[in-house]
Amino acid sequence: MGFFDRNRKELAERGIDPDRLPPGQYFTDRFPVLHAGNVPIYKDLTSWDFKIFGNVESEVTLSYSELMDLKKTTVNTDIHCVTKWSKFDTQWTGISFEEVIRLAKPNKDVTHIMCHSEFGFTANLPIEDVTGDRIALLAYEFGNAPLEPEHGYPLRFFVPHLYFWKSAKWLRGIEFMSLDKPGFWESNGYHNYGDPWREQRFWGD
Repeated sequence: MGFFDRNRKELAERGIDPDRLPPGQYFTDRFPVLHAGNVPIYKDLTSWDFKIFGNVESEVTLSYSELMDLKKTTVNTDIHCVTKWSKFDTQWTGISFEEVIRLAKPNKDVTHIMCHSEFGFTANLPIEDVTGDRIALLAYEFGNAPLEPEHGYPLRFFVPHLYFWKSAKWLRGIEFMSLDKPGFWESNGYHNYGDPWREQRFWGD
């Protein structure tokens, strides 16, 4: 029996439905770290800001304290990394993307957003994947505690139904766009969409 089959059997023995695992994934209780480059360290957030811009009626710049004044939302859900691990029943707190929509009022021809993060990292998503019934947050807490620096402190985009690189760490802005363009990882070989259930890990998958 291979590793993935043993992992699914272990889940069943623990009373957890192994069908919660997308194909090619294994379950872990850990929270592995994967990123490129340095981890930004903030001594304080007095000069930190968050920008909402692009194809919108009202471009908005928020300080960290202004961001924290927005209505918060807590969700519990599974997450899936392109490097094949999945973690179940994770708890995240942040600001619903609907609050971003309310503030900026994107124009009707918007089709995609681009997440802009520290060091120039970006991630693109279709607008329908961050609106409606989809879970999409500007997350600042994991498990009732502030995000650890290596997991995106002070702010991380959170969209758990896609592979986790789409949940961009160290978020500094959201750009609304009327056309799609690949972000950093998508420009370097990762799939443009990244559906775990269809194993869309790389271009051509």
